[in-house]
Amino acid sequence: MSIFSGIWIPLVTPFTAGAVDHRALAALVERYRDAGVAGFAALGTTGEPAALSGEEQDAVLATVLRAAEGLPVVAGVAGNRASALRERVLRLNDEPIAGVLVSAPYYIRPSQAGLLEHFSTLADASAKPIVIYDIPYRTGVRIELDTLLTLAGHPRIQAIKDCAGSPETTLALILDGRLRVLAGNDDAMFASLCMGGAGAIAAGAHVRTERFVAMYQALARGDLAEGRAIYHELTPLLRALASEPNPAPVKAALAAQGWVENELRSPMTPASEALTRVLADRLAA
Repeated sequence: MSIFSGIWIPLVTPFTAGAVDHRALAALVERYRDAGVAGFAALGTTGEPAALSGEEQDAVLATVLRAAEGLPVVAGVAGNRASALRERVLRLNDEPIAGVLVSAPYYIRPSQAGLLEHFSTLADASAKPIVIYDIPYRTGVRIELDTLLTLAGHPRIQAIKDCAGSPETTLALILDGRLRVLAGNDDAMFASLCMGGAGAIAAGAHVRTERFVAMYQALARGDLAEGRAIYHELTPLLRALASEPNPAPVKAALAAQGWVENELRSPMTPASEALTRVLADRLAA
C-alpha cells in the first residue's frame, strides 16, 4: 500500500513570545504518533510557513523529522517565483522526507499550461514524490481535471491534497487511480473516503485524533455504519474549527488542552473569544 493513505496531520507551528516553540512542536508530533496517524505535513498552510523565515522553516522541519521517529513527513513548498521554488525542492532532496507538498503559484493565477509547467518542473527537480496541493481558495486558481490527469502521468507525482471542493473531480481522480486522493477539506473527508479516497490531510485531526483514525479504519474495512457514526460525532467540532480562518481555531483548541500557546504571527490573529468558548464546550462534550 502507498504511504499516502490514512490520516495525516498538517502540523501547526507553535509560538511562544514570538519564537517557534520547538518543545511544543515535538510534543505534538509524539502525541499524534502515539494516536496512530499515518504521517505528517510540515510547513503546509496550517503551519503558517509564509510567516517563517527560511532558517525557521528548516528548523521546524528538522524538529518534525526527529520527533516523527520514522513516520513519513512531507514538506510544504509554496510561492510564485519559479527559480526559488526549484532551489527549495533541490535542497529538500537531501532531507529524509517522504515527499513534497506543492501548491499552485498563488496570486498570479497562471494558465493551465503554466500549471503544467510549474508542477512538472518541480517534479523533474525532485528526488522525492510530489503531492499536489489543489487549494484554489488560497491560490486563486483551480487545477482543472485534464491538467491533473496529465500530471498524473509524471512518475514522481503520486498524490493530491484535494481541497478543490468538487466531488466530480474527486471521483474522477479516484476512478483514474494513478493519484492517491487525500481529502484536504475536513467537511469533505467522509464523502471522499466513501468514494474510495486514500485518506485525509486533516487540520481538524489535531484534536480528537484517535476518533479521526478510528473513522478512517472503520471505513477502510467497510464498516460504513461505524464510520458514519464517528463522523457525525465529530461534525459539531469540525464546523467550529472551520468557522474562522485556519489555523486560529486549531490553535485555540490546542491551547485549551494545554498543548500550545494561543499565539499566531501577524497578520493572523487568534480565534475570537466567542469561538474559543464554543471550542471549549465542544472539547468538553
